[in-house]
Amino acid sequence: MRALLFWLITICLSVAARADLLSPAQIEPFVKPPLLLGEKFDSSEVYRLVDVYGAEAGYVFETEPLAPLPGFSGAPINLLVQLDRAGNFIDVDLIEQNEPIFVSGLGVAPFKAFLEQYKGLNIASPMVVGTPYGNSGSESSSLVYLDGVTKATASVRIAHESILAATLAVARDKMQGLKIGQPSRPDPEHQEDLDWVALVNLGIASHHVVTNEQVQAAFSETLWADDDPLAKAEPDAHYIDLWIIDIGPRSIAAAVLSPQTLQELGDFLTLSPHDEPLLLIETARHGLVDEDFVRNTAPDLLTAQQGGLPVALRDADLFVELAPELPQGAAMILRADRRLGFDPASEWILSLKVLREHGSFRPVIGSAEFTAQHSTPGRFFITPQSPGNKPAWRAALEHRLPDVLVLLLFLAVLLPILLFRQSWLAGLRLFTPIRLGVLAFVLGFIGWWGQGQLSIVTPLATLHTITTGGSLTFLAYDPFSLVIWLAALLGFFLWGRGLFCGWLCPFGAFQEFAHHLGRRLGLRQWNLPDQWDKRMKWLKHAMLLGLVLVAVLAPDQIDTAVEIEPFKTAITSYFLREWTYTAYAVSLVLIGMISFKSFCRYLCPLGALMAIAGLLRLRNWIPRRPECGSPCQLCRVRCQYGAIRPSGKIDFDECFQCLDCVTIHDTTKLCVPLVLKARGNTRIRSALETSQPRQG
Repeated sequence: MRALLFWLITICLSVAARADLLSPAQIEPFVKPPLLLGEKFDSSEVYRLVDVYGAEAGYVFETEPLAPLPGFSGAPINLLVQLDRAGNFIDVDLIEQNEPIFVSGLGVAPFKAFLEQYKGLNIASPMVVGTPYGNSGSESSSLVYLDGVTKATASVRIAHESILAATLAVARDKMQGLKIGQPSRPDPEHQEDLDWVALVNLGIASHHVVTNEQVQAAFSETLWADDDPLAKAEPDAHYIDLWIIDIGPRSIAAAVLSPQTLQELGDFLTLSPHDEPLLLIETARHGLVDEDFVRNTAPDLLTAQQGGLPVALRDADLFVELAPELPQGAAMILRADRRLGFDPASEWILSLKVLREHGSFRPVIGSAEFTAQHSTPGRFFITPQSPGNKPAWRAALEHRLPDVLVLLLFLAVLLPILLFRQSWLAGLRLFTPIRLGVLAFVLGFIGWWGQGQLSIVTPLATLHTITTGGSLTFLAYDPFSLVIWLAALLGFFLWGRGLFCGWLCPFGAFQEFAHHLGRRLGLRQWNLPDQWDKRMKWLKHAMLLGLVLVAVLAPDQIDTAVEIEPFKTAITSYFLREWTYTAYAVSLVLIGMISFKSFCRYLCPLGALMAIAGLLRLRNWIPRRPECGSPCQLCRVRCQYGAIRPSGKIDFDECFQCLDCVTIHDTTKLCVPLVLKARGNTRIRSALETSQPRQG
């Protein structure tokens, strides 16, 4: 029956559909003047942003179709991103989300406040969710830190990754030349004694020559073939004789510039620390710039590319005086912004345009292009490994590493004891205080501190993702809870549902403390008759199936439906919610004071799923005797979960691994068969003693 229910859940989840995309009429209200919503790109989910003159000014798009990363509800977080053509975020708006913590836990306001941080940031800047630590928050760091949301770090990480993934997809397609990641930069500590000869021999200064003959060949059979008599007269002479030197590294700059120019370059880099200065020396006819060139602008005759993407070059507007031993000619220093994709430690290509004119009056201009490759050895640069480039799971793990280590240590002690020393533990005189101490740790550390209360939302989302072929990476955004899930999964094979429900569930621990408090207060305990108890235990399975049906048939209501779990109220939000949710959670705790863990036994949909997963159990780990059930019924009577049948057989699907029956089974003063056996042995010994003849 439970296996059938499992497959029914899987089938239902596989047919769930995602929400429709926004129409242009729905997007328009998000676009603020002076920008207007333009047309949609062909075969794309991206719309143009235009200015009042109709010129393209940016892009607007939803994240879900471009980066459908599933959240903890199983559905992606859908956001509307507006981006200008330079890669700056104009706005990020929330369209749809089903993250439990924001739907009814904290509310949506903290989520919207988190999204406000993106305004004005550039996607070329490496961004991470978290707080800077060590010296990573110094002014020299290019990282941008986004403040997360307390209790919702995993959800905002999913949102952040969705934004970046979708935005980079648009940038690569629409905004060529924008490279993401923390760029290499000159190493200020690297010192090397260099001169011009060494620069040439080491290839640090690269030399590129184009002859008149090569230029003439480029214009042959064109309108401009006869417009350069000098090229025909001196075919072996140089048209381009170019030296390229990256003077960002101090040692290289000192070898090629005069002291005055070196000082001016240092002042320039102080004001523009993200620019990489590139020295060009041209000693032939090309001259680098045309007669209309304006300083401090991009030269028309020079362009660059790296990795197939264009690199923006601009004149640094510095007077260049070279060291005496350098070739003398037209020299200029260009700057390339490392933040916009230029990596000085990687090879790049400079393109030089050669122009020819045909005719005297309104001449027709023709052009040919020649390229020169250049690279500078990587030893002159630092290439940081930015946390922003780490996989999301690794960043999340580092954020929670201390908590995860404490949790792993706890499990490393608890699980072996339950597996190998179960009877020893159950037989301890202080077993009950020890168990309550463990449950106090579970409630306080795992629940309230670590926010590791598992919920039915996660397994439903996981099943939905598996059946629809999605990625399960969203689970790694909360490594603390993932460790608990893995422990529960291991428990399914070794104990069934008992490990999680009896030892690792914070709300389950809360209910057990409520029971002990009720006993201390002298409250009369109320238990259902066996027949009704058995029927009521199927109610949680009905709850589970009902949630699946709601998720498929009325997905807009699923966030309300999962409130059957009081976990967000009692554990995640410390009862600080709307009074209806708080009243519901408090009432369950109060009922637990007179009816032992009634929510866990009758209503918990997660418990129902745990019971289904308990079908994986490979062993019967609770010891039994032939006398269990007939004539002895002590364990069944004492079992407050009703997990022992009249026959003495354990119903492991309902067992919470409290070990009370193990304590009875192994104690000669409690286990009836052992008590009777002990009494019988006593009578035999007495009879033997009386039958022995007296000595003396």
